[in-house]
Amino acid sequence: MIFPTNFLWGASTSAFQVEGGYNEGGKGVATTDLGARRPGIADNKVAADHYHHWKEDVDLMAELGLKVYRMGFSWSRIMPDASGQSNPEGLAFYDKLIDYLLEKGIEPLVTLYHFECPQALVDAFGGWLDRQMIDHYLRYAEVCFNHFKGRVKRWVTVNEQLIATAAGIMNGNHETDPQKNLQNIYQMSYHVSLAEHKAMALLRQIDPEAQIGPVCAIQVVYPYSSRAEDVLAAENAEELMEFYLLDLSVRGEYPPYVASYLKSHGLYPQTLPGDAAVLKASTPDFIGINYYFSICAKVKEGPVNYDQPPFWVSDAFDICDNPHLRKTEWMDKGIDPMGLHIGMRKVYNRYRLPMIVTENGMAYSETLGADGCIHDPYRIEYLQEHIEQIGIMIQEGLPVFGYCPWSFVDVVSSHQGFAKRYGLVYVNRTDTDVMDCARIKKDSFSWYQQVIRQNGLWES
Repeated sequence: MIFPTNFLWGASTSAFQVEGGYNEGGKGVATTDLGARRPGIADNKVAADHYHHWKEDVDLMAELGLKVYRMGFSWSRIMPDASGQSNPEGLAFYDKLIDYLLEKGIEPLVTLYHFECPQALVDAFGGWLDRQMIDHYLRYAEVCFNHFKGRVKRWVTVNEQLIATAAGIMNGNHETDPQKNLQNIYQMSYHVSLAEHKAMALLRQIDPEAQIGPVCAIQVVYPYSSRAEDVLAAENAEELMEFYLLDLSVRGEYPPYVASYLKSHGLYPQTLPGDAAVLKASTPDFIGINYYFSICAKVKEGPVNYDQPPFWVSDAFDICDNPHLRKTEWMDKGIDPMGLHIGMRKVYNRYRLPMIVTENGMAYSETLGADGCIHDPYRIEYLQEHIEQIGIMIQEGLPVFGYCPWSFVDVVSSHQGFAKRYGLVYVNRTDTDVMDCARIKKDSFSWYQQVIRQNGLWES
């Protein structure tokens, strides 16, 4: 299975999960530096120590043969406080990194906002709960667009808005009342959407040759049965967890069902005159797709369960187990390569925009073997099955222009630290011992290297 000659083989990380150097180079405090303090689980202060290993990491990317590196900027490294002033040391770090990527022939695909919110803005006015955050994000985007003009050709506005607005440890919303928390989530989400539309319009003024788009964690939802009630429940779940976000990003409006649901449940956000024009004034150039697993839904039975992720809290559906998928410790919803195909087909049919897979990966608890290596056939199998589906999509005519598995190196998981590893490259540290953070190539590194060299999969 050979891919188009211009296909972008890549890999992904995020700033707060890989960089470390939390108090170096003039960096300010981020929500992710404070919000996830858990005994026995690594925080983000060192992470994978990319801040000190960046050159070695880029050399490994070049050895792997990457065409694109999907990375993130730390907002609080570039703008450490609430003044709106940029940090020269922070910009200089990304200058070094991006210039070296370009020297090695690797395109940087940069995410502006990947879960990490400057704590100074939360302290000043509540972060995304307040409309002031829109202007601060736009100022941050303006600095980045101008500074890296001509070097960064593709930008991501926001990574996984669903998670970014639902996780209080990442956005500073620590409301304990369940209903008020849901109201806050939708209000924050609305502000984020306004901000990303303004950023899209701004980029076209500053650098018309560059492209920009959102990254969405697609929620592929299957009905538990062929009963009409279960089918509709699954449709409702997809609308409330995925398409309301993408419709705002692409079309600048809520889907009719979502608008009706939010109004009837007292969750519709506060708006201002002129917002609709902002949301309608710009559209993305592409959509980034994050996909790990599908989910299953059935008709709602019993009371609303608030002891689950906020985006599953609804009287319109119940999330349930899919008995047809194989499951592992960290992939407990099941491994479903065909779900990627199903989900991306739906996205393209709805929006007609080019797509790139920005995250897709296999989590596993890994330690070095007696030979000092990581043998990860399970990850190779996972990646191969998903790449096969991408190949089929391309053959069917879907405009998929790149694939970036999560993650290039092991990163600190936002909830499970280094117990949960995704990387093609092992980072020699544990949750409780930073050690030397040495880079050790896993078997999946060599396998993916061959995929890139051959521009596709080969017959086994």
